[in-house]
Amino acid sequence: MFFGFDQDQLAFRDAVRELLDKECPADAVRKAGDAPPGQLDRTAWDHLAEMGVLALLTPEDRGGLGLDERSLVLILEETGRCAVPHPVVETAAVAAPLLGGDRAGAMVASDLGGPNVACAADADLLLLSHPGPSGSRLYLAERGAVRLTPLDTVDRARRAARVEWDPTEATLVTADADAVAMAFDRGAWATAAQLVGLAQQMLDLTVAYANEREQFGQRIGAFQAVKHHLADALKELAFARPAVHRAAHSLARGAPPLLRARDVSMAKAMASDAAWFVGRQALQCHGAIGYTVEADLHLYLKRTWALAKAWGDAAWHRDRVGTALGI
Repeated sequence: MFFGFDQDQLAFRDAVRELLDKECPADAVRKAGDAPPGQLDRTAWDHLAEMGVLALLTPEDRGGLGLDERSLVLILEETGRCAVPHPVVETAAVAAPLLGGDRAGAMVASDLGGPNVACAADADLLLLSHPGPSGSRLYLAERGAVRLTPLDTVDRARRAARVEWDPTEATLVTADADAVAMAFDRGAWATAAQLVGLAQQMLDLTVAYANEREQFGQRIGAFQAVKHHLADALKELAFARPAVHRAAHSLARGAPPLLRARDVSMAKAMASDAAWFVGRQALQCHGAIGYTVEADLHLYLKRTWALAKAWGDAAWHRDRVGTALGI
């Protein structure tokens, strides 16, 4: 089985990387944490919408690009690498296949990943779950129709809130348990892809720092202990990334639900653990400067901590893998 990417997919990734390097540098992530509720800067978001990223999984006959998760996974890694402070996972991976092109460009937040809803006050729409007679249902609410309680979180750029609302039949998106399960799996997988991008960014920052910082008359990157830290970090990332790509393949090919859940959970567990580990090694190599808000590293560390817990933590997903394997 071949898990490589074609030239079009790689070119799309490169175009998104160029865009985000320009429109979503570390300073933009910092500013997102300070913006008042409902006033998140949408410059990067609007450009992603213009490129078709947000509608990539929407079928062509519904106004989208009609591509699949194998084309989106590399782009999700890029949004993780830049710690994009917008709900790309919830909009592009979860909502787009469900809603079609009628909501093109709309920012969608969701509670499927947990009760702390990222960008709830900034979103145009909220995709919300609620128990039904045969399992969870999904509803689509306008932002003005919900009650929000802002939350103080470690990663301020996620701008999380608790959501209260009253479901109505008019706002029902789906009562199909399989569709709800697929939406959750897409969100967990997409978050895993962002964690891979975050881990890559933290590793790249640390390699650059180790090649610049001098101690005892030489660059710290020359010290064997630092080399070991970085090699261990690269190893964890190298094992996690193919698992995320495998999950993208399973989603794209319509794998049976049990196998799909197994592959998605393996990806989320491995990506969460890898990003957490890379963050620890990066902080160790940076030393005390890594703890400061002036250093960019803290932006990616905090996003890692938040996403590792969202959409099911590593322990929850390992249990699901065990269930799928019958152990």
